[in-house]
Amino acid sequence: MGKESGQKTAFVVGAGVGGVATAARLAKAGFNVTVFEKNNFTGGRCSLIHHDGYRFDQGPSLLLLPHLFRETFFDLDTSLEAEGVELLKCEPNYNLWFSDGESFELSTDQARMKNEVEKWEGKDGFERYLGFLQESHRHYELSVTHVLRKNFTSLLSMARLSFLLRVLALHPFESIYSRASKYFWTERLRRVFTFGSMYMGMSPFDAPGTYSLLQYTELAEGIWYPRGGFHRVISALVQVGERLGVTYRLSTPVASVTISNGRATGVTLTTGESLSADLVVINADLVYAYNNLLPPSSTASSLSKRAASCSSISFYWALDRQVPELTTHNIFLADHYRESFDSIFKKHLIPDQPSFYVNVPSRIDPSAAPEGKDSVVVLVPVGHLLDATGTGLSPSNPHNQDWETMVAKARETVISTVRNRTGADIGAALVHEIVNTPMSWKETFNLDKGAILGLSHSFFNVLSFRPKTKHPKYQDLFFVGASTHPGTGVPICLAGAKITSEQVLLESGVRVPWTTGEMVAKGNGGEGVKDIDRIQARPVVSNFHIGILVFALWLLSLLWKGNALEGVGEGIWR
Repeated sequence: MGKESGQKTAFVVGAGVGGVATAARLAKAGFNVTVFEKNNFTGGRCSLIHHDGYRFDQGPSLLLLPHLFRETFFDLDTSLEAEGVELLKCEPNYNLWFSDGESFELSTDQARMKNEVEKWEGKDGFERYLGFLQESHRHYELSVTHVLRKNFTSLLSMARLSFLLRVLALHPFESIYSRASKYFWTERLRRVFTFGSMYMGMSPFDAPGTYSLLQYTELAEGIWYPRGGFHRVISALVQVGERLGVTYRLSTPVASVTISNGRATGVTLTTGESLSADLVVINADLVYAYNNLLPPSSTASSLSKRAASCSSISFYWALDRQVPELTTHNIFLADHYRESFDSIFKKHLIPDQPSFYVNVPSRIDPSAAPEGKDSVVVLVPVGHLLDATGTGLSPSNPHNQDWETMVAKARETVISTVRNRTGADIGAALVHEIVNTPMSWKETFNLDKGAILGLSHSFFNVLSFRPKTKHPKYQDLFFVGASTHPGTGVPICLAGAKITSEQVLLESGVRVPWTTGEMVAKGNGGEGVKDIDRIQARPVVSNFHIGILVFALWLLSLLWKGNALEGVGEGIWR
């Protein structure tokens, strides 16, 4: 089915999360969609690595904001369950391990959290913790409503009254660490509730306070894991798209986007083949796309100079036995907390003592490893590449990025730290290793500077300041993914796919075939809801408050009369 039948055609460059979701949405709206992917697998960083019965998640391993996943499938007339995706709840969320032998267990179980918080900050500590939850809940709900569901096409978008009235409540000009310090009075708990900024590729001392919403979704909604690996969600979306008519062309790199008379008209493949379409959506790394797939421009140059997120040295380890000392998700925090982040984001190196994340997928899903064995994924945040090759010296930074040395240092540090803090001797059980470095992230996924989370999420890199979902100069050219609005992370990219798809449909004059707001929830007071479940407006004040108000008005009326006022005065002073 093609243009002969009047059907609009759309090309999607890149089969990452955003590209796959956008392709399915456009196909549902009636487009003839083809997705071009340079690798022989879908999902981009959200993909799997297999070795001799072991399975590893190459990138994301924590499913957060589950309602955004459910909403995507709901909009496509299906569900996670209908597509065979089973979400497993991780409990506890994490174990955090400190060098002094202490640990902290993060959980959605309030009884467990009460014990953990009060252990370090006393009875008042739990009340302050609830205050932190209240603030982070506000960040979460306001962000979902006014950021993740809205497009910011220009600076005027930030002038929306609904946004301006709430922007200060998001604390965008304070860091996560400074906001957490208001509620947590020990350095230990300040670290416990701020390390999550690593998911945004930022230091907690620089990340806007808004992003405490990540801690909120973990503590209120939980951390989930799809049975069979995170890619199960992506493969399900691919299947949905294919049912709707999407064509996937894997191992098919795009050399350039064709521009004619100021609009995108198709793509040229690295084989030299040229193909035409009504519009193009780019899901490749945005900085890479501007500099390699599109004509040279000042925008491309300025994007290359923007602050990028961190990269990582990621180990994928096959163990010949299980390590029961470790839960599914484990965090090991550096003693020199701030200095470790400075080493990553200012020197672009690996810290002398890094904080790092250890995931044991076989703990929650035994199919991730052969029976009686464990698969382990370790993510050590490091600085992104400083130059085109990732080696040598950058003129602006005197530190040498010797990745071979840094990988060896990271391996040794992780094994010794895990052994010293938990007693688990991973090194003795290690039988096979696969490694990703900033160089391999760049080469495999075309990530600019090897930055695994795209552009930074500092205040002047988000909202209207973030690269737009539509090209500022060329018509019929759109973007979706980590470095465009609304930002990085699998659920955020799913929200971005909805925003970009709706923009495409609006400009193409095509009706949006799904609910443009949030997925309709049962019990919201809509049609078909039982009276007992209908949400009703509560009285502004209770009967007690009304009585107090009537008494106060009566007393004021007496005081207003001169004689009564004089009598009251005499009664008081006698």
